[in-house]
Amino acid sequence: MAERPKRRKHKDNPYTLEFIEEKNSYRVSFRDVKGKYRRIEVNKEIYQAFDRFELDDLSELNEFDNHIEHSEIYENNLNERAMDKPLGVDEIVENSIRDEEIRKAISTLSDIQKRRIIKYYFEDKTEYEIAKEENATQQSVHIGLERAKEKLKEILKNFKF
Repeated sequence: MAERPKRRKHKDNPYTLEFIEEKNSYRVSFRDVKGKYRRIEVNKEIYQAFDRFELDDLSELNEFDNHIEHSEIYENNLNERAMDKPLGVDEIVENSIRDEEIRKAISTLSDIQKRRIIKYYFEDKTEYEIAKEENATQQSVHIGLERAKEKLKEILKNFKF
């Protein structure tokens, strides 16, 4: 009998395939509804069809194992796994107060520092892009941003973030 590769089978797959090289015959073995073990000789096309079904089952088993959630999902653990978790009222209020304090601190900066801080942190521009827009050197933009950040730290040092 030719050795077939061992395959994992679905629990509902009742049959086993065999190929006997000496006789060049194909067999399907299974237990019937009464529990009696049966072995039936089949032609090559039927054997290949069973083999294809077995490979399809294996593919589905692998898909299930690798890509489908296996844990129970309830409201509490679904919320824990959420990417954008909803904020509580206290967090919203704290964020609002923090944002207002940052706006006040930024308003105390010079116009150049204010403009550069806004472009760098809120518009996500690089120092190079800011320098190009302002017809300045990247180094002067860098130094201006550093001084602005130091001034903001000094103003906001007593504020709890």
